[in-house]
Amino acid sequence: MNEKLRWVYNQHYLEQDNVKQATAIRPYFSLDQVKRVSQFQRTYDQFEKTPLHQLDALASCMDVEKIFVKDESYRFGLNAFKVLGGIYAIAQYVANKLGRNIEELSFEQLKSPEVRAQVGNLTFISTTDGNHGRGVAWAARELGFQARIYMPAGSAAERLQHIKNEGAFAEITTMNYDDTVRYTSQLALENGWVLIQDTMWEGYDEIPLWIMQGYTTLVQEIVEQIQQAPTHVFLQAGVGSFAGSVVAFLQQFYEQEITFVLVEPHVANCYYESFKKNTDQFVTVGGEMQTIMAGLACGEPNPQAWQILKAYTKISISCEEEIAATGMRVLGNPLATDTRIIAGESGAAPFGCFYEIMVNDQYQELKQALHLNEQARVLFINTEGDTDKESYQQIVWHGKYANQ
Repeated sequence: MNEKLRWVYNQHYLEQDNVKQATAIRPYFSLDQVKRVSQFQRTYDQFEKTPLHQLDALASCMDVEKIFVKDESYRFGLNAFKVLGGIYAIAQYVANKLGRNIEELSFEQLKSPEVRAQVGNLTFISTTDGNHGRGVAWAARELGFQARIYMPAGSAAERLQHIKNEGAFAEITTMNYDDTVRYTSQLALENGWVLIQDTMWEGYDEIPLWIMQGYTTLVQEIVEQIQQAPTHVFLQAGVGSFAGSVVAFLQQFYEQEITFVLVEPHVANCYYESFKKNTDQFVTVGGEMQTIMAGLACGEPNPQAWQILKAYTKISISCEEEIAATGMRVLGNPLATDTRIIAGESGAAPFGCFYEIMVNDQYQELKQALHLNEQARVLFINTEGDTDKESYQQIVWHGKYANQ
């Protein structure tokens, strides 16, 4: 039977050794550090906070106290959150080239002819399923540099065109995501280009950390926008950089315990498989990894994110395609006065898992394990809007990937 959801406890949850390892990383995501990141992000003249929606009618229907959705489809007009990581990493790289502290610089200063004269022509290269690459291309263009973006086999033509529209060279390869990362890292070495990738390996850890720190601007906004701490946070995994940054900040910002849940597609569930194997080291998954949740089609965890998520994630969920599709439809068709949320496949996947848990008696054990009851205040982050509009319409209008 092809199960809609598979779930596993993280046996390493809050183990002393794992918490100790994660604690060594936490200073990079302290409130002071997050404020420094946000300070730079907010120097962009069109910076605006993205909305945090409270879906009261849906919460009542689901028998929980609160449902919050942070909607990153409004970020910088790019329909996804990823630009926060790309722009901060590029800005940090340029600041280092200048021998300056990024806290002394603004977005406009980095765009100046004086800066260009000092650092020269730079080309930034990256692998993407769509949103990260578009953010890198946008950031490079805004700051007057070049970008080259490579996408794995099966990537949507619309997402490719979005990247080209930002002025970058972009193409779809014949490889899966992780192999494309290896390909672009080799191109960077051969050509003297700067790799902007959100996963790390030996000898490549500074830029991925900057990307993770860049994401924390949205988390700082959440704690400014929400009055009471969430009891549960459902997060998209992918390589884990986004989820790791959210967990690292919220874990130390709030004193109370928060239940963090990771969500992945069945075909790219490296965190689920790692927790299932129950070893100290993560495992990887391979293959084509074709999924509508394109932003989550990653088979190799970011080692630093793994340290954080291994310590603080309670449960990992692997899900079928139709789970994300259901999440898209429910969020796009609100109850009563709730706000309509246009969520893409990866953006809707965590909510789709929550919805399935709450309405399907098959998952009563999981519901009880998570203590999803009338006291639960559940937070989701819609990481993308309809970045592939044709796919969005096929799913939401025409019922593609409907529940069987």
